[in-house]
Amino acid sequence: MSAPRRTAFVASLGLVFAVAGARAAEADQARWRREAQAVTVVRDDWGIAHVHGRTDADAVFGMAYAQAEDDFNRVETNYLVSLGRLAEAEGEAALWKDLRQRLFIDETQLKSLYARSPSWLKALMDAWADGLNFYLATHPDVHPRVITRFEPWMALSFSEGSIGGDIERISTKGLQAFYGDDAAGALAQATPPPSWWEPTGSNGIAIAPKLTANGHALLLINPHTSFFFRSELQMTSDEGLNAYGAVTWGQFFIYQGFNPHIGWMHTSSGIDVVDEFAEDVVKREGKVFYHHGKMLRPMTTHGVTLRVRNADGTMGERTFITYASHHGPIVRADGTRWIATALMNKPMEALEQSWLRTKANDYSAYMKVAELKANSSNNTIYADDKGNIAYLHPQFIPARDDTFDYTKPVDGSDPEADWRPLLPLDKAPHLLNPGTGWIFNTNDWPYSAAGPDSPKQADYPRYMDSVGENPRGLHATKVLTGQHDMTKASLLAAAFDPYLPAFERQLPILVRDYDGLDASDPLKKKLAGPVGMLRRWDYRWGIASMPTTLAVYWGDTLWDAVSKDDTQEGLSIYDVMAEKAGPAKRLKALSEAVDRLERDFGDWGVPWGEVNRYQRNDGAIVQTFDDAKPSLPVPFTSSRWGSLASFGAHRWPGTKKYYGTSGNSFVAVVEFGPKVSARAVTIGGESGHPDSRHFDDEAERYTTGNLRKVYFWPEDLQGHVESTYHPGSKDAP
Repeated sequence: MSAPRRTAFVASLGLVFAVAGARAAEADQARWRREAQAVTVVRDDWGIAHVHGRTDADAVFGMAYAQAEDDFNRVETNYLVSLGRLAEAEGEAALWKDLRQRLFIDETQLKSLYARSPSWLKALMDAWADGLNFYLATHPDVHPRVITRFEPWMALSFSEGSIGGDIERISTKGLQAFYGDDAAGALAQATPPPSWWEPTGSNGIAIAPKLTANGHALLLINPHTSFFFRSELQMTSDEGLNAYGAVTWGQFFIYQGFNPHIGWMHTSSGIDVVDEFAEDVVKREGKVFYHHGKMLRPMTTHGVTLRVRNADGTMGERTFITYASHHGPIVRADGTRWIATALMNKPMEALEQSWLRTKANDYSAYMKVAELKANSSNNTIYADDKGNIAYLHPQFIPARDDTFDYTKPVDGSDPEADWRPLLPLDKAPHLLNPGTGWIFNTNDWPYSAAGPDSPKQADYPRYMDSVGENPRGLHATKVLTGQHDMTKASLLAAAFDPYLPAFERQLPILVRDYDGLDASDPLKKKLAGPVGMLRRWDYRWGIASMPTTLAVYWGDTLWDAVSKDDTQEGLSIYDVMAEKAGPAKRLKALSEAVDRLERDFGDWGVPWGEVNRYQRNDGAIVQTFDDAKPSLPVPFTSSRWGSLASFGAHRWPGTKKYYGTSGNSFVAVVEFGPKVSARAVTIGGESGHPDSRHFDDEAERYTTGNLRKVYFWPEDLQGHVESTYHPGSKDAP
């Protein structure tokens, strides 16, 4: 073919592709408009979307569109993380997080799973992608950082709803040292002070009818996450869907919430289902093998190429050869041994379970869905309109030889250490209608979930729990014991009870340390006033409470000091503070706390609300705080001290005050009467746009625990409608 003819052919071929692309785009637009007409979005006077579709898929289309309206940045960012593509937006700093994700998430595998999905699930994934793409098509002013078109299979990358999830237990420092051959760079990864870490998880409480004033079951839904991690909305359809609650940005199911018959609350579990296997590695002729019993097995290798945004905005690539044993991907080295991580990787089943439970209408239906066994990281607190309350342990539980300690790397060469088939549901700790009439979980062990009627630790393998009790668990037991005639209001009061049990244990020891000082010791005079205040304190937080401020500053200071200490086997940090730190270290921490308060506020006696603040200045995912800008006082503390209402706060660069970034995020109390009713609050507000009145219209309610009525039923919405529209219509906000 001559050059002119070849040029003409290439030009004509390009024209064919352009025409085909234009026709495909037109077909997409026509399909999206048809789907939009089958959806109605009602925004109530808090900006919360009540989405109705003719079919379940229509409802998914509408809720995906509505989420994008409220905060597309968070929707896209969650999928950049889950797909292992964050470095395409944020550069080298996100590289190791992306590699960690790609050890388990493979685009080819997800596309194959999508193709094999049941037709009903495929229809939901199609509608989800269509809803997001229609939003982008109708909002040309919105510029995605990376994902300009969502594909249905992408929904499988983020299918379970938890904050972080199992994969975040893998250290990116270990990955960098192993795959980047960069031990120095791994050590250089920023590590904040231990006291900046807020226990994530949740509180869930279910109350049986015999303990309630109206004879109806009650449910507390109180996830503790990073702030603004979920939206609040309702999904209904003509196919029987009617679910309300908290939705992790970008997902198409209600993660924590209720329908007309049942409610479900997930709390991060202390079960051990993420295990490390130490592999004895042998290298021969350029290949890597590992011992397993009498066998020498080859390591599986896989090439992973990550795109990384350079500092000048251009895109580069980094390619890695990754390794995996039959236990799982290699994530780091420990001396000469390579460490493989085993965790649940069932994207399709997890997405099925996440969706189907929202349509269950009683306990047996909920348990049938649980048989998918694709929940690895969450306990469930359950209540329903038949008066049942229940506790479920995670359902993905591989059987293991309990002689091994799976909280540490086990010998991968020993076949007896291998994971075995998943356990039946009844082999895990569980409860249904215990005699106490109440059930709770605060991310503690299941063995105090219902007081004396709790599952018995001796009946279960030790891998069923790896965390034990925690201060919130002690607090929950205290506030629930002896309750009767409970209502939504009294359950809410229990959820915001100000008692701090960790300090009731720790501070008397500190007071005894002070009393034991010699009169000539300089600390005797310096700490007389502070110790006197703490001696008289009732261990309850409050906005005006000065002892709360002093105790938290002391506790945070000591926490950081003892976190650097070696601890003996089985000793919690609370045990170290109380039993091992010693008088000198405890008193030194109080002296430093007093100095800090005097330096920053001019006095060691400072009301807690003056220090502990809620602030949101913009829609950024990573907040920047400023003492000179408006903020609100928050009375509750970090959950590490046993506060059921959690507010994880600390100083930030350039601030003297504490600002919170995690803890209580969505709070709801639900009553399962003849018609379900609820009150709720979402931190800050529903919108991520600072120019929206729903950016901060719930902030004060959040800080005071003043929950608003949930407009679950159509009659509840009457008089509270802000707008009604089809996605993409001119009437949309």
